[in-house]
Amino acid sequence: MKNKLLLLLLILLAAICCYPVIFLLTGALMDSAELKERLGPVLAGSGGFVGWALLPQYPTMQNYVELLLDTPEFFVMFWNSVKLTAGVLAGQLLIGVPAAWGLARFEFPFRKPLYTLYIILMMMPFQVRMLSDYLVLDALKLLDSHPGIILPAVFSTFPVFIMYRFFRGIPEAIIESAKLDGAGSLHVFWFIGLPLGAGGIVSALVLNFLEYWNLIEQPLTFLKDKTLWPLSLFLPDVGLEKAGIAFVSSVVTLVPAVFVFLLGQDYLEQGIAASAVKE
Repeated sequence: MKNKLLLLLLILLAAICCYPVIFLLTGALMDSAELKERLGPVLAGSGGFVGWALLPQYPTMQNYVELLLDTPEFFVMFWNSVKLTAGVLAGQLLIGVPAAWGLARFEFPFRKPLYTLYIILMMMPFQVRMLSDYLVLDALKLLDSHPGIILPAVFSTFPVFIMYRFFRGIPEAIIESAKLDGAGSLHVFWFIGLPLGAGGIVSALVLNFLEYWNLIEQPLTFLKDKTLWPLSLFLPDVGLEKAGIAFVSSVVTLVPAVFVFLLGQDYLEQGIAASAVKE
């Protein structure tokens, strides 16, 4: 009986968590008249209460057609998001993976204080670093450009923190055996560290994809040219008149994030578990 009640509670909580997505999918299939009727009390101040339905009265694909065929700026922002996210992830692979391996497997002076500094920097929100980042990017002439968004993110401490735990978990005996067989440090990193630490690398990439695909604060602060804005800034610029497009663009934005999450779900769970282990 207790298990059934627990299962019922979990189903109820899952339904509550899924409702916003159902709300989104339903709104994307509503025509403009139905959306105005249902959202008018909030977005147009027409009075009354907002009403919603699990299924639209007259389902239509008009909003999808209008967004995908008649809204070219959507595709510009979509590819901006692709370029920004791909650039950040590629940079984190080149910088973050060797940095995590060096902190995890090499002994050198001030290694632990340096790692502690990484943790402190990771806990600092963007608002704390915003002014200093702005001044540095301005001095480097990188404001109002995609590299100005990519470069600070490439040196993010969070992926290093995630991958560090996985690299520390590699048994020392394996590395010592490889060194006895004549493997150098680079061979150990390439043929042992990367394969055995793949779970941490993938989980860090998944988490950072979800973060930088939905990036808002940095583009708003550092990009004045709207043609450089990512897709995450397209949505707040849509009002009641184009509510249908807002719903559809949200669905399209959600699809890559869900796809990446499903592909890396197992690694993501490993990364969360590893980050909770105290050294």
